Amino acid sequence: MKKYTDTGKKDTRSGFGAGLAELGKTNENVVALCADLTGSLKMDEFKANHPERFFQVGIAEANMIGMAAGMTIGGKIPFTGTFANFSTGRVYDQIRQSVAYSGKNVKICASHAGLTLGEDGATHQILEDIGLMKMLPGMTVINTCDFNQTKAATIAVAEYDGPVYLRFGRPKVANFTPEDQKFEIGKAVQLTEGNDVTIVATGHLVWEALQAAEQLEEKGISAEVINIHTIKPLDKEAILNSVNKTKCIVTAEEHNYLGGLGESVARVLAENNPTPQEFIATSDCFGESGTPDQLMEKYGLNANSIVKASETVIKRK
Repeated sequence: MKKYTDTGKKDTRSGFGAGLAELGKTNENVVALCADLTGSLKMDEFKANHPERFFQVGIAEANMIGMAAGMTIGGKIPFTGTFANFSTGRVYDQIRQSVAYSGKNVKICASHAGLTLGEDGATHQILEDIGLMKMLPGMTVINTCDFNQTKAATIAVAEYDGPVYLRFGRPKVANFTPEDQKFEIGKAVQLTEGNDVTIVATGHLVWEALQAAEQLEEKGISAEVINIHTIKPLDKEAILNSVNKTKCIVTAEEHNYLGGLGESVARVLAENNPTPQEFIATSDCFGESGTPDQLMEKYGLNANSIVKASETVIKRK
């Protein structure tokens, strides 16, 4: 099985900041808006180098989305930045009416997603944002796994014409994908080949899936790991090709099992090839305060849980 190396833990939000800084140099139409969280979103470099293209709107997220929608009419490519909770739930009406309904070219960039926001607790965490965004017609939904992939995705979405929800996180996590990668929206990345079980993961759970695959290999179980960085549009072909071989699947995400990646995969399977599936996700609940590691352990969002789910689903073939 192919092994992956952590080249040094980095936060995915810094990948967004690096990508935005690069876009500032290469695309004069890119503008950035932030709701009083410039440092948290790592937008400082863009702000310093392009102050005329940076707009600090304060704690006024709804206003930020409206401004961004208006800027697209003049040909600008606005990137909005705040926490995932405030990027979606607080401004859902504005996104639906001003961005999605009219197909505006706004890039909604959301940090501190999922449980790994940590000690700030349930009021700042969000576990339903993927579901909110993927239900909007025409909205592309991306959830990246490490620094390098987040940087590549940020650059790629600037070239894509249409609304995008780009989701990333706060904690420093393994950085293991290629630095020079080409990010293809809607194209899954197969990380390992296997015959016994398919593990489809997104965001922070991709690294955990790779660790689980190594543990499973020690038990004589061959796992195929697929990185689904784009949840909408979903790479149906990659999923179906894999389960045609393995005959079972585990989905893993830092999100509610209602409305998330697992639910999207289940629909693909139901329509094309009904297959045993196990879900690694939160179970219709809010989060709580704690360190990221404590929360991922409590809610079963880690390699050990993926191993157990894989062993369970194999028995259901």
